[in-house]
Amino acid sequence: MKHIVYIYYIYIKQLSMVMQMNIILSNASNDPIYVQITQQIRSLILNGTLSSGEPLPSIRQLAKDLQISVITTKRAYEELEKEGLIDSVVGKGSFVTGINADFVREQRMKRLEQQMLAVIKEGKALRLSLVEIQQHIQLLYEEGDMDT
Repeated sequence: MKHIVYIYYIYIKQLSMVMQMNIILSNASNDPIYVQITQQIRSLILNGTLSSGEPLPSIRQLAKDLQISVITTKRAYEELEKEGLIDSVVGKGSFVTGINADFVREQRMKRLEQQMLAVIKEGKALRLSLVEIQQHIQLLYEEGDMDT
C-alpha cells in the first residue's frame, strides 16, 4: 500500500506581513481531510501561532491551495466556528477569535487527557499495572527535562 503525504505551505499576506501556515494532508490517515485541516488550524490557534484577529485564507483560496473541494474547506471552517475558534463574516472572511488564556489551557488539558487515556488503554492492553505505567511516564518526563 502506497502512502502519500501532501505538505502545503499557505502564505497569508496582510498589511505587509506574511504568515506561513503549514497544512499537512495525508491519504494514509484514518481522518477525513476536513478533520485533518480542522485539527491543524485548531493547533495553530491554541499554541499561539495564529493570534486573535488574524485572518485565515478564504475558503476558496484554501481549497485552491490544498487542491481540494471548497465543500471540504467550508466544513473545516464550520467546525472551527462551532468550537468558537474562528468567526466568519460574509464578504470579509474568517478570523481567529479573541480567546482567553483559560480557554486555551482548558482545551490543551482536554487534548492531553485524551492522549493520556489512549496511553492508559494501551498500557492495560499490555497488562501493565498502574505503577508500571506511572514509572514509564515518570522516566519519559525526566528524559524530556534533560532535552530542554
